[in-house]
Amino acid sequence: MIDVSNLTKRYFIDSEEIRAVDGVTFNIKKGEFVSIVGHSGSGKTTLLSLIGGLTRPDEGMITINGVDILSLNDDELSEYRNKKVSFVYQFSSLIPTLTSLENVILPTIFSKEKRTAITSKAKELLELVGLKDKFNAYPTQLSGGQQRRVAIARAFINEPELILADEPTGDLDEDTEREVMGLFERFNKEMGITFVLVTHNRELAKAASRRFQMSSGKLNELI
Repeated sequence: MIDVSNLTKRYFIDSEEIRAVDGVTFNIKKGEFVSIVGHSGSGKTTLLSLIGGLTRPDEGMITINGVDILSLNDDELSEYRNKKVSFVYQFSSLIPTLTSLENVILPTIFSKEKRTAITSKAKELLELVGLKDKFNAYPTQLSGGQQRRVAIARAFINEPELILADEPTGDLDEDTEREVMGLFERFNKEMGITFVLVTHNRELAKAASRRFQMSSGKLNELI
């Protein structure tokens, strides 16, 4: 599903070249659950941004389902990000003036699907993540774990093929962390959605079927 070849991204700080991603090559099959571990600054987040089309590389190729995403124009890239891939970050980033249901529906604003069908799907997702009684609750009325579950439901509203999760449990307690990882594993197994999880937590990374380690922009698979 994902084919990355010789991917390189450079930044310059006070004329010093920093290779955040340095000649990375790897592939991921459809339906795999992959984790990438590494210390802060190792290049994990930059790599996710490249795969997600948020950042363009200086060198290399990124092919998703046979499509070279670097060849897409801005409109095509926006559609790719909206329809094919979803992001789950360390912070829920919910809109405080919207209810749980409205936050989940938000990514469908340009969808041609009927509103009734979208609303029904959003409710199903909230039920799936254990928030059946929180449809009309605002973020301030939810715990941190509940907010994260709303964000997870939102990530699935457009039925993505790929989930890119960047430290998704970084600020959660152990119990909530297990709940979130359980949801990811369930979506992966039951829906066949491909997951790429970035984390500094090696124990968390063990949930994946394949594990990589990133250090100084280099990526190596762990056996």
